[in-house]
Formats: sequence, C-alpha cells, structure tokens
Amino acid sequence: MNNQRNLLEVDWSKIPAPSDDGGAAHLPGTAIPSVSLRATDDTMVTLSALSGRSVVFAYPRTGEPGKIALVDDWDMIPGARGCTPQTCAFRDLFAELKAAGAAQVFGLSAQDNAYQTEMASRLHLPFPVLSDEKLELTKALRLPTMEVAGLTLIKRLTLIIDDARITHVFYPVFPPDQNAAEVLAWLKENPR
Repeated sequence: MNNQRNLLEVDWSKIPAPSDDGGAAHLPGTAIPSVSLRATDDTMVTLSALSGRSVVFAYPRTGEPGKIALVDDWDMIPGARGCTPQTCAFRDLFAELKAAGAAQVFGLSAQDNAYQTEMASRLHLPFPVLSDEKLELTKALRLPTMEVAGLTLIKRLTLIIDDARITHVFYPVFPPDQNAAEVLAWLKENPR
C-alpha cells in the first residue's frame, strides 16, 4: 500500500498476525539497563531510574499520512501495520491507565526524535515517545527486532516495568489497536 492516507482504519482480518517467535520470553524479571533515551518532550529518560510502574509500548514505526510506505508490502509483514492505531489507543486510554496504576506511559521506537516529535504533536499525545535510534536499549534488553528496507525495527510489544524490573510482557501484540485495552485490564487485575 503505497499511499498511507488513512493510518487508523484497518481491516485486521486482511493483515497477517505475528506469531510468538519466543523473542520476548527472556524479558520477564529482567532489570532495565541504565540507558538514557531522548523523549518527544525534549527530556532524556532513563527507564531504570524511574520508580513505580511504567508502561512502555514499542512498535516498528509510525507512518505519516500521504507519505509513501517504507516498503510496498508493509501491510503484509506480520506485526508491521498498526503503529498509529496502537499509539492512538494508548492516547485515548491514557487517563484510565494512569488511574489503574501506571505512573508513566511511554511509546518507544527506533525512529529519530524529530520524526517522533512531529507524530506526537500531530496525534496530540499526552505521554512522551522515546527514541531508541541507536538501538541501545533494544540491544541491551535483546528486544525482538525485524529487518525492513535495511533498517532494524523493534517488533511490537508492551513492557510493564515495576521499579526498573520487567514484570510483564505483552508479545506478540495483535491487533495493535486493542493493546492499550489489554494493558488496562492487566493493570486492574494486577495492582501494585
């Protein structure tokens, strides 16, 4: 799909679902390494220094309306399509996520900060998005990745981090627009 006119309306029945390749199996119980990432609010965020419960949803890359997709068959790569619907769902449920115990909510991708800042502004996000452009956190945690058009992208997953330790992982995530609701339900069932 060359023209990404509508990034939100997706018929998930026509999109291949990602399978659990075991790429996140090692993450529960893992301590977050001391890596600082640039955020869309122009701060540097070190997840390992945060206290309380953090929700970090990672995704391959958001698109821009009217722009050409990274590759022609983007929608057919399992787990690729749906970054904007996932991000908007976290935006729409942000207050409920906070009320359910998320001290912090972050998006995370390997896209650069300038790209993410434009997206955060366009989508009116109430939370920062972190840029792991150099893949420092991705490599340190051995997050699952995929190679597309010569780029290393983070596979879609969501981490629940309690006091710098991963306590739960949602992986694979499908459909992406339901992930925030799944996280909210988990937070309500697993209060700190």
